[in-house]
Amino acid sequence: MIEILLKNKVSSATHTVVITSKFNNELGLPDKVNDYFASELKKADKKSLTYNYIGRYISILIVDQKKEINKLLEQCRRFGATTAQELNVHKAEEICIYNQTKSSSLSLALAEGAALANYEFIKHKPSHKNAHTLKSITIVSSDVLQKEVSELNIVCKATGMARDLVNEPVNILNAEDLANAFKKMGKEAGFTVEIFNKKKITELKMGGLLSVNAGSVDEPTFTVMEYKSKKAKNKHPFVLVGKGVVYDTGGLSLKPTPNSMDSMKCDMAGGAAVGAAMYAIASAKLNVHVIALVPATDNRPGFNAFAPGDIITMMDGSTVEMLNSDAEGRMILADALHYAKRYKPELTIDIATLTGSAMAALGTSGIVGMGTAPAKHKEKLIASSFKVHERIAEFPFWDDFSDLMKSDIADQKNIGGPLAGSITAGKFLEKFTDYPYFHLDIAGPAFINAKDGYRPKGATGVGVRLFFDFFKNQ
Repeated sequence: MIEILLKNKVSSATHTVVITSKFNNELGLPDKVNDYFASELKKADKKSLTYNYIGRYISILIVDQKKEINKLLEQCRRFGATTAQELNVHKAEEICIYNQTKSSSLSLALAEGAALANYEFIKHKPSHKNAHTLKSITIVSSDVLQKEVSELNIVCKATGMARDLVNEPVNILNAEDLANAFKKMGKEAGFTVEIFNKKKITELKMGGLLSVNAGSVDEPTFTVMEYKSKKAKNKHPFVLVGKGVVYDTGGLSLKPTPNSMDSMKCDMAGGAAVGAAMYAIASAKLNVHVIALVPATDNRPGFNAFAPGDIITMMDGSTVEMLNSDAEGRMILADALHYAKRYKPELTIDIATLTGSAMAALGTSGIVGMGTAPAKHKEKLIASSFKVHERIAEFPFWDDFSDLMKSDIADQKNIGGPLAGSITAGKFLEKFTDYPYFHLDIAGPAFINAKDGYRPKGATGVGVRLFFDFFKNQ
């Protein structure tokens, strides 16, 4: 894992990135080099410039400080990603960030982009010889705090952990393996982890989770994680719920393989996000009380798999007419949301790769969000989403969408028809809550088919940075 450092001097031999609104030669460059920079940067279309000075790469990023801060942060992250990619090609090991603006947050953002872009998943390629060479990123500043750098290291590491979990195939990471990964995180970071096995899940009458698991040879798990600071600001806990479908065939409502089932190892990205977020929150010792719940199983068409038309009795005693076994995520989340009632939560947020409708609406650019959360929590969550560029687009949560979930023979059905699919999924889940609630659908940004800046091809780790910033700001 790449390390982000804080120093107060620029090394004369280090590859350097300069963030500036008007370049000043404070790096001790020869006049001819400085003159070249000055002439190139006068050109109207020049926003950045990279120069190889005797094997030392110097990159300059021009920022317009009149731009909205979140846009500037994202510009710096993306430039950091580009720089890291270029320096890895040249087998560089260190990069130095020098900021000539008054916004120290831009240095942190550029380091974040470089660190996140340096991620690679190569553990199953023992012959791979092109591993990234970058080992450290040094921020040169007297304004940036060591605490900020430490937290940035933690959240980048946690994001990498989430990516690793999502990138693992199901023959290596089943429901039990996922739960054990959380247990290992808890031991390292300092939060408690309790894992319920199938016997305990059956005793709790978690009908949704058990019905999805009925087609699998592997047993389900239900993981309860808890971190409580002695200085926790919240009287009642925040609860995170993450979907943990470690592989989704669609069950008897089988998915087509091309462009669908072949990437369904990512269907536990919500579970990975809340587990890794707990790691970051506990490692940074944030002053909050947070509980995370992850129901986990795979969804297969074998054995006694649940079939369209089945009536499932959920943990809360209500019944669901299951009409599509590929709408399985809501079935396991429903039991977890009911379980959360025992904590009388300040706010519960679930996060899941839940619907194709969410991806159809926003592509991979954002998260679909909706719910009953009060404005004070919702505004903070959405503000954090724009700050870290894991943007939430709030959808309407009108009561009439619940009418689409009515069943003739059960309390509700698990699909609502071809329209407003992401919203009807949220309304289905709302039935199992009696507390302030917000639902995040990450079907689009959780797993992408091509590299996008600091988001690698495959798992992105979406949600970890969002939750960390949200809880840090409580």
